[in-house]
Amino acid sequence: MQHIAMLVYPGFTALDLIGPQTAFSIVDNTQIHLVWKTLDPVTTDSGITLFPTATFGTCPEELEILFVPGGVAGTIAVMEDGEVLDFLAARAEQASYVTSVCTGSLVLGAAGLLRGYRATTHWAFREVLPLLSAERVDARYVEDRNRITGGGVTSGIDFGLRIAAKMRGEEAAQAAQLVMEYAPDPPFQAGTPESAPAVVVERIASLIAPGVAQARQAAEHATARW
Repeated sequence: MQHIAMLVYPGFTALDLIGPQTAFSIVDNTQIHLVWKTLDPVTTDSGITLFPTATFGTCPEELEILFVPGGVAGTIAVMEDGEVLDFLAARAEQASYVTSVCTGSLVLGAAGLLRGYRATTHWAFREVLPLLSAERVDARYVEDRNRITGGGVTSGIDFGLRIAAKMRGEEAAQAAQLVMEYAPDPPFQAGTPESAPAVVVERIASLIAPGVAQARQAAEHATARW
């Protein structure tokens, strides 16, 4: 049995977790642990409530995958949370793969787990990665040794299928993709800053700018903690 620990925390983005969790759940001989400080309900940034299945104390020590989802306000809060960062640092020592989707990579970085590694995150937050001693890569999926990071939100499905292939082979991952009927055909070509209309990019960047500034500050605090 291979154990997968997926961090959940107040204010994370549900799809960051649900995409890869769905892909992982189709892989046999794995047990997925949704981990938080307590077993109390955790509410995501979109209002969906999830129930952790393990605490920091009961989470297995030897993991196949350690995973962190992203968000904005909730993510910045855990970047400043020593208990969370210590848990991640401890479990990463015995994890086969240390992974994230979206701004979850900033949490890994705050725990000191991306120092000297190539990594990506949501496009609006990529400028924060170098502050955490990571090498910024503008990509949807980045693998550097046993660190695997996905870009923003929906990249979690691609990320989950790629890791499923690493765990059980391409045929198993293709079977998971078929079960999920994952065949993207978006109604608009606006999923990246390069493809979206400039006015849309400017509006979203302006809305996210305060969160980016807070993430930069949290990154500076994290490096001082090291």
